[in-house]
Amino acid sequence: MQLDINGKKLEADVAPDTPLLWVLRDTLGMTGTKFGCGMAQCGACTVHVDGAATRSCVMPVAALEGKKITTIEGLSKNGEHPLQKAWVAENVPQCGYCQSGQIMTAAAFLKTNPKPNRKQIVDAMSGNVCRCGTYNQIVCAIERACGTRKGA
Repeated sequence: MQLDINGKKLEADVAPDTPLLWVLRDTLGMTGTKFGCGMAQCGACTVHVDGAATRSCVMPVAALEGKKITTIEGLSKNGEHPLQKAWVAENVPQCGYCQSGQIMTAAAFLKTNPKPNRKQIVDAMSGNVCRCGTYNQIVCAIERACGTRKGA
């Protein structure tokens, strides 16, 4: 099976019902996308499929032929995406486990709503779980990235 991941055509010899998460991690060695719950409930495995935030733990690779997949590794080459920079500036990461999924969810959201208010951010991010509880810092980082953070 050929997949378009981060702008590259990559081959994966896997069963069609294999979840994208395991193709990324086990077959292709792209470990930035994390396994959290395996039920599309926590958001740790979030990637973009044709620009939309998608839970990779339940997405069979057979459904992805001809689609563009972006992982955290493909968001920016050197961590220069505005969200990645804002994450550092707002001291978001604690254990860091959910961070790639949080950032990928936020990036897809900001493409459709580049200047959201705080309630819109909270609503958009409500499906992502942070074990460390850094929800306030996550919201502040998203506000910083889109230029609506007061005092940033």
